[in-house]
Parts: sequence; structure tokens; C-alpha cells
Amino acid sequence: MIRYEQSLAKAMHEDTSTINVYGVEIQVKHIPDEPRPGCFDPREFEFVKQAFEAGEPKEPTVQEMRDRMGFPNLNMNTVEIHTRYEEHNFDGNTVGIWIYRPRKPEGRTGRPGFIYLHGGGWIGGTTYTVENPCKLLAELADCVVFNIDYSLAPEKPYPNGLNDCFSALEYIYANAEKFGVDKNRIGMGGDSAGGNLTAACAIRDRDEGTNMLKYQALIYPAVTLSNTKIPEYEWKLEDFEMSPGHRAYIESGLLLGRPNDDDKSPLEIAGLYLQHGENLDDPAISPLLAKSHAGLCKALIAVAEFDGLRIQGEVYGKLMRNAGVDTRIIRYKGVVHAFFDKLGYLPQAEDLVWEMANDIKNL
Repeated sequence: MIRYEQSLAKAMHEDTSTINVYGVEIQVKHIPDEPRPGCFDPREFEFVKQAFEAGEPKEPTVQEMRDRMGFPNLNMNTVEIHTRYEEHNFDGNTVGIWIYRPRKPEGRTGRPGFIYLHGGGWIGGTTYTVENPCKLLAELADCVVFNIDYSLAPEKPYPNGLNDCFSALEYIYANAEKFGVDKNRIGMGGDSAGGNLTAACAIRDRDEGTNMLKYQALIYPAVTLSNTKIPEYEWKLEDFEMSPGHRAYIESGLLLGRPNDDDKSPLEIAGLYLQHGENLDDPAISPLLAKSHAGLCKALIAVAEFDGLRIQGEVYGKLMRNAGVDTRIIRYKGVVHAFFDKLGYLPQAEDLVWEMANDIKNL
């Protein structure tokens, strides 16, 4: 059973506004029962306070970082979802693919296909954390969802994870008929690092002329691992509205992606992902810095109001839109990075599944 009144999700879907930031139009999803600016959603605030009071271990091990990732979300499905698992060897890497589709009607073909890449800073996260969102997406969009268990750093650094994800796309596209999928209706999406990998796959799909993807959904994506300045991108603390009572909690969550004054990546965890002196400005690593974003597939970018990655996600949407890409940007108020993991606990997570499902149905 979900942990909020269903009416809150309905109210959020209906109560939206539009703002213009950086010269780009952004749709804002308001908190249904907290009208004060610069405040947390009351449900999210409880989780944020718990994390704030617990603190973080100094110099955590990779396993300690992995153990802190994810959230035990809830199954919100109302129909039976058929689940399968396949395991493949792509260029020496073992890659698992979980497949979800509505069981009825049996034998249906021509469904859209959607490939999901979980977050976790390229070093953690699991397919199990996003299983419930993927299953709900399969139901609401009446599509086949593929949840990819790709290689993780530091054991398998860049470009292993990226290559795994693109190889999974190639495999699914080539075998679409077997899965009951229309290969001309395939999308890909992911949260955080998964958003980064999705954006990089979309650029590679365009550059190689394969044109397999028709849609990308980037959920609070890390689209630049570089401090490199471009005219459109400037990270400023004053761009985050913070009420006095919530300011300390909000600022603690803005470290992720906040530019620094040296040549290192603003994402400290990037050093585990990039181990061979890679150029941080490479668009396969920092899609924001691609020379051109023209010709990319349709995009949805969803960001959290109190997330240090919010600005780069919104600017990425601006760059794509300026390049002629059909791009929609949604800012969810009152929540932090990784809110999508809290399906069943936050109405924002449910609303985002609905938004993605509507896009996928219309591919």
C-alpha cells in the first residue's frame, strides 16, 4: 500500500506551472500540500532529516557507498507483469537483462520497448532498486521494459558500462520481434549515472547512424563530469530557493555536481569510473559538451528542485531544444536527488512514471 493519499498524485499532475530559466521553458510540478517556497515536500523532508542526522562515513569504501544507495520502494502494479531474465556476454562482459511486460493480452506484438539504466554513480545501484518503477512503467505504457544489469566500476571502469548498455540496445533492437516490440518504437532512460549513460548512448546512436532510439528519458542526469565552462552553463547557489528552516538540509544535498576550483571532476566518485586519464570533455563522458546536439532523439529531462545536478540537467535540455530536438523539461519541487527510487512513498515518483508512460505510448 502506498504511503500517501492517492489524491496527492492527482493534484500534482494537475497543478503545474511554467517558468523561463536560462532562456528555456521549464514545467514545474508543485508540492500538493506545501505551498511555501523553498521548502521540502513533507514526506521527503522526513527522509532528508534521517540522512542528515546519520551523516556520512569519512572516506567510505566502495562497498559502503554501494550499501547506502537505493531505497526499498513499493510495487504499485494493478495487473500481472510477466518477468523474464536473460544473461548475455557482450565483449567479454556478462550483462543481465530483466524483461517486464503486461501478461495480458497473451502474444501481443508491436508494443513499444523501453530500456532502463539504473543509477548509482557508475559504481553501484542495482536492477532491483528500479524493478518496481520499471514494472509500473510496463503497465502504464503497455510496453516491454528492459532493465539492464551493466558492468560497474571500479572493477569494470569506463567504457565497460557504456559499451554494455549500447550492446544491450543493439541486441534488443535486432531481436525486437522476439520480444513483441516494434523496433521503430524503442526508447531508453535512466536516473543519475543511468541518465548519463542514456544520453551518451543517444549521441552514439546518432553519430553511428544507427538511429535505433526514438526517445530518451533523463532523470536528474549527470551530463557533465567536467568543470569546463560553456556560455550556457553556470552553477550558482543563489539559483536554489531555500527557506530558512530548510536551508541547512538543502545545502547538504547540493554538493553533487557543484563545480570546484581545480581540474578535477565535480563528481568525486568519477575517479572510480574513469581510471585511464580520459578527457572529461569527451561527450561520451560529458554529453553536455558535445559539439552539436542536433539530430538526437526526442527527450524528457526530469530534475529535482534540491539537487546539485539540477542546473546541468536543465541546461542540457536548453541545448537540445536550441538544436531543434523535441525536448521537455520538468522540475519537481520539494525533492532531492534519487527521489525516483521512492516510488510508493513520494507522489513525485509516481507522477514521473506517468509522464514517461504517456511519452512511450505515443512513440
